[in-house]
Amino acid sequence: MQEEKNLQSGAKKKNSKKGIFKKIFLSALIIGIVGLLTGIGTFAYYVSSTPPLDETLLKVPVPSKVYDMNGELAAEIGGHEAREYVDADDIPPLVKDAFLATEDVRFYEHSGVDYRRLAGAVFANVTRGFGAEGGSTITQQLVKLSFLSTDKTLKRKAQEFYLAYQLESRFTKDEILEMYLNRIYFSNYAYGISNAAKNYYGKSLDELELHEAAMLAGLPQSPNRYNPITNPDQAEARRNIVLTLMVKHGKVTQEEADEARSVPVDSTLSDDVEKTNYSNRYNAFVDRVIEEITEQLGDVDPQADGLEIYTTLDINAQEQVEHLLSDESGIAHLENEDYQAGIALLDTQSGEIRAIGGGRNHMKTGTNYATEIRVQPASAIKPILDYAPAIEYLDWSTYHQINDEPYSYSSGTELNNWDNLHKGYMSMRDHLANSRNIPALKALQEVGLDRARDFAVKLGIPLEEHINEAYAIGGFTNGISPLQMAGAYSSFGSGGVYTEPYAVTKVVFQDGSTVNLSKDSEVAMKDSTAFMITDMLKTSVRSGLANRAHVPGLNIAGKSGTTNFASDTISQFNIPEGGVPSTWFAGYTPTYTAAVWTGFRRTGENNYLRPINGSNQDQYLSREIFKQLMENISTTEADKADFPVPNSVVRVPIEKGTNPPLKASEFTPSDRVTNEYFVKGTEPKEVSKEYDKIPSPSNLKAEFDEEANVINLNWEYPEDRLADVKFVISAAVNGGSASNLTETKDLGLVVENPEPGATYRFEVTAVLEENNDNKSDSATQTLTIPEAVEEEEEDDSIIPEIPSPPNDDEEPPADGEEPPGDGEEPPGDGDEEPPGDGDDDDDDEVPPVNGQTPPGRTPPGDGDDDED
Repeated sequence: MQEEKNLQSGAKKKNSKKGIFKKIFLSALIIGIVGLLTGIGTFAYYVSSTPPLDETLLKVPVPSKVYDMNGELAAEIGGHEAREYVDADDIPPLVKDAFLATEDVRFYEHSGVDYRRLAGAVFANVTRGFGAEGGSTITQQLVKLSFLSTDKTLKRKAQEFYLAYQLESRFTKDEILEMYLNRIYFSNYAYGISNAAKNYYGKSLDELELHEAAMLAGLPQSPNRYNPITNPDQAEARRNIVLTLMVKHGKVTQEEADEARSVPVDSTLSDDVEKTNYSNRYNAFVDRVIEEITEQLGDVDPQADGLEIYTTLDINAQEQVEHLLSDESGIAHLENEDYQAGIALLDTQSGEIRAIGGGRNHMKTGTNYATEIRVQPASAIKPILDYAPAIEYLDWSTYHQINDEPYSYSSGTELNNWDNLHKGYMSMRDHLANSRNIPALKALQEVGLDRARDFAVKLGIPLEEHINEAYAIGGFTNGISPLQMAGAYSSFGSGGVYTEPYAVTKVVFQDGSTVNLSKDSEVAMKDSTAFMITDMLKTSVRSGLANRAHVPGLNIAGKSGTTNFASDTISQFNIPEGGVPSTWFAGYTPTYTAAVWTGFRRTGENNYLRPINGSNQDQYLSREIFKQLMENISTTEADKADFPVPNSVVRVPIEKGTNPPLKASEFTPSDRVTNEYFVKGTEPKEVSKEYDKIPSPSNLKAEFDEEANVINLNWEYPEDRLADVKFVISAAVNGGSASNLTETKDLGLVVENPEPGATYRFEVTAVLEENNDNKSDSATQTLTIPEAVEEEEEDDSIIPEIPSPPNDDEEPPADGEEPPGDGEEPPGDGDEEPPGDGDDDDDDEVPPVNGQTPPGRTPPGDGDDDED
């Protein structure tokens, strides 16, 4: 009985399990069917809005329109002349194999979509992150280039699948490959494989070597990043990946790949790369537009996709830049075809690119000297890498004192200033304005290499993970471009906010979809750091080494920089002493920021900026270009505004020479006061007492000159204080009260006609000219004048000499008659008492000084009725 119950129970359990599995299976089946139907329906919905497969778009490029900052049409780019079409039969197998191994090795096996590759890409994206691997076939890529936007959405992917199948049904594989290779962008103005071969190597397709074909096959993934002219290291790494794939898929042998891998990627590049000949306006700016679109939107061809491109272009500024770089301007002209210049102009507040000067004869050189070159920044890096981090992390003030003294790098290598002199202790402001090297290195050392590097990277300066102390004065390994320099400087002018410079605000595709490409801004530093650097750089332009960039009426902050040749280059090309390879100037107003580089395309004989002497201005050209550009574009009152002072700083009058800094007192002479900025809360509180009591005159001497009947007063005073003071002289006679005689800047005074027998007490006091209340202690000296000698009546010495008659016809005066004269009695012969002997005389009386009578005194011997 029990066994029967157990069997029944077991049967029930088995039936129960079967029921559960059945329910799960049915539920999964229903979900799958619903999902499949939903997927089919969604796919059908997406496909319903797919643009038609217009065969003309596959081969005929549609020009794109470029609009300026005001939405006005500025230029059209692209068109038929943008490429040279080549038939599939004329494309060598080596070139086809390189692209197939890299882009779509199963191209001849699938029907437009490679599901095996797609599954592998999905797995890679799940395990290694989205974007780790792409699954698009060459057919899909051609569809994207010709008909669709670059939005990474399910709708666009569905449309891509649908069009890929349609494309495969209408064209042969060779025709699809032909259209693809003629359409893709290879950077450096090269559209299509034929143009790329001529552009980079000056060769036709059948002349390409394996390493060259591999390099070209690696470019479409990221054309500008792998450009062998501007980024040879990245290009070589990408080329080697292509060679590895060609071996993996049996296109070449390992030996052939190793041989190609051993060739430097830039070794066979054409010496005279010429860009595709199409007639664009504002071509240097358009360069940047194309670069941004291809980098950010991938498989988009601005030359052929009929885009509407909205940009930050200021046409007036662009035309000014192009004029300055033309031979007609005269400013950027040297009798040397290798001489070049690059200009990047930004809106200081937004980071938008307003104009780009790509160089002299830009369309022929193959290089945009504003965006593509990488040059050592020289002293122009000092605000970014040395002094700004010191303010940001160490709260240095603009007055912070640094000793400019003989000094060496940590390695022991001696460092010199540009003039081989040392200035001793000076403020950070003065060191920056005068571009002293040693203080800059000391600032970098105080901050630390890591913090300084991180600070510069936040401003868009591309630095390696580890830098060395030579970076303090611009000794970079890889260098930077004018556009990167301008971006970093603009962050100071915008109050510490960094925006990566950009030229494209949005792109509208033929299907009406829009992509916004404006860049976001980020706070890169404290506003106190930005303002204090700006204020010091204003000093650099107004009175420092960068003063040739000064424009009256504009508040310009800026810094110059001069690069140097290596010693072996100087010997090799016989460079004269003082000759340099290039110069920089980077500066900004609240409205515009510009970075200007001047130098040469290549190192060679006579390719140097001449030493500064006589009328030669070569090394000032970057400053002069900046100055003229700012003069021409800064035309409104808003352009003349000053930089606002943030609440995070305080301006303090500091007494020069104090270290640590002391506030100037009310008695500090004006020429000993400097107004400096401090981070709020770090300003000095103590007031200098140096000038509270000014020094007293010393070594006062009073000497009587009996023959001249004068008293000579002389004293001494510190020479460095003479300009600040005047001297007040007073005298007391015979113990009476003192009276002021005069004021003088001299170190001496002559007192005329002193009173015989009187005792004089002289006081000399130094008084601060700008503050009469600030007086020194008085220097005193006493002097007694000898008594006058009594003279008898018969003494001839008291009888005035009778003048000779005017001529011989005149009779001499008779006895008792007055001799000719002015009618006055001779001294001592009248009833009048001699001065000083009468009872009514005032013992306190002071004789006249320099013919003047002290106030309130009556000169002796002068009656009220006397006339002159």
